[in-house]
Amino acid sequence: MSEPIKPVTGDPLDHRRDKLERWRQAGIDPFPYSFERTHLSKQIVDNFDGLEGKPVRVAGRIVSFRPHGKSTFFHLLDGDGQIQCYAKVDVLGEEPYQRLDWLDLGDFVGVSGEVFKTRTGEVSIKANGYVILAKSMRPLPEKWHGLVDKELRYRRRYLDLISDPSVRDLFVTRAKIVSRIRSFLDARGFLEVETPVLQPIYGGAAARPFTTHHNALDAEFYLRIADELYLKRLIVGGYEKVYEVCRDFRNEGIDRDHNPEFTMVELYVAYADYRDIMALFRELLIDAAIAARGVPSFPFGGQTIDLTAPWAEIPLLDAIRQKTGLDLSKPDDASARAAAKSIGVEIPGEASYGKVVDEVFSQRVQPDLIAPTFVTDYPVEISPLAKRHRTKPGLVERFELFMAGREVGNAFTELNDPDDQRARFEAMAEAARRGDFETHRVDEDFLLALEHGMPPTGGLGFGVDRLVMTLTGVSSIREVILFPTLRPLRAGQPPEADTAD
Repeated sequence: MSEPIKPVTGDPLDHRRDKLERWRQAGIDPFPYSFERTHLSKQIVDNFDGLEGKPVRVAGRIVSFRPHGKSTFFHLLDGDGQIQCYAKVDVLGEEPYQRLDWLDLGDFVGVSGEVFKTRTGEVSIKANGYVILAKSMRPLPEKWHGLVDKELRYRRRYLDLISDPSVRDLFVTRAKIVSRIRSFLDARGFLEVETPVLQPIYGGAAARPFTTHHNALDAEFYLRIADELYLKRLIVGGYEKVYEVCRDFRNEGIDRDHNPEFTMVELYVAYADYRDIMALFRELLIDAAIAARGVPSFPFGGQTIDLTAPWAEIPLLDAIRQKTGLDLSKPDDASARAAAKSIGVEIPGEASYGKVVDEVFSQRVQPDLIAPTFVTDYPVEISPLAKRHRTKPGLVERFELFMAGREVGNAFTELNDPDDQRARFEAMAEAARRGDFETHRVDEDFLLALEHGMPPTGGLGFGVDRLVMTLTGVSSIREVILFPTLRPLRAGQPPEADTAD
């Protein structure tokens, strides 16, 4: 019989290291290479009638441990859930049973035994053997059912996933949504493609880029802020339906709706306009909601948003007029700034007409757009890649979709006139010289592509993270990104010291 473990003084982690050495001294590798299991926990629970009394082999992390003299109960957590194991000294044998004392919460073990149900009705495994698979050298959180400190949850997401099944479920739901988006587009003849993350000229959105240096080429590159200009090159090249599930990067602040690294879906359809994309997007989101929730609806603010109901549509300037009483149809910088200030919207002193319109809408209209609403017909100034509206001078054919008070997607009838595109690029370059760092650069290679001819095209971009937030009722983007961007810790700084909102 093995000797009982003696108390260890010093760091509490020394107790676990002492147990690790006991396994090794007994000639047992506490980190074996593999374990052949026959079932996951959920399979056993769901199929108890067919498995009762039959041998199974399971593996997982110990998340509860209750010794009772000559018998011990413990729960194993695997990728599908958890299951209880029951060990008795007269079944395991004296030596193996005593070695259960060398196990801790958090250890991985493999268990063989027969399926049965306890007197309380819990499906369990009566163990006739076990093997340690990995020794946990650090304890799980004290209350393993959930970390409380948000910063610790984000920094140590592995502990969050261990301790809170709802977090694991959320990311499974996210994966289902992305998978459904792909299958939806694939079924409609779209081709999934990959475009460069490192780009010599950034574009496709109004954002600051991250800059990096390529040593071999001795050249500056940018992490992409959007995929748009490369995907349009593919339309020029002859593909008629393309999409990308892409990781984009924007050198901007962090808040509930923004993370510097995020996931987008961008798609482009030849011979389509923004009205065609509007119909496609509605169908796609209904499909995504079914993947996430099983039904084409989601709860928000005590109500249920039914995506199969009619969706509202309103021009941008009309939405502002209805909500605030302001008439911003005249594209004049000074008068637009004065109008915004008259209703208490703070505007930078040199803000242009388009930026004023965007700011008034964001502050005073957007938060109240709960049911799905297509906001259409934006000023040319803030839509440099969209085609001019066929009947409304000064505006473009563009929509943004809003749900639950946040933007979910952005779409254009794409600009395919190379001369018009060049003029807009040059206007933005001038704005950059005046200090606007979120404008496009003149992309001569993209203009060259357009000069070879791009057919009429409809395009759409939407954030996967925000879509998951909307469909699951989560209020912060950091909840739906496995490893969100956090402020680096200084030497000696505790993990909970991060204060980014």
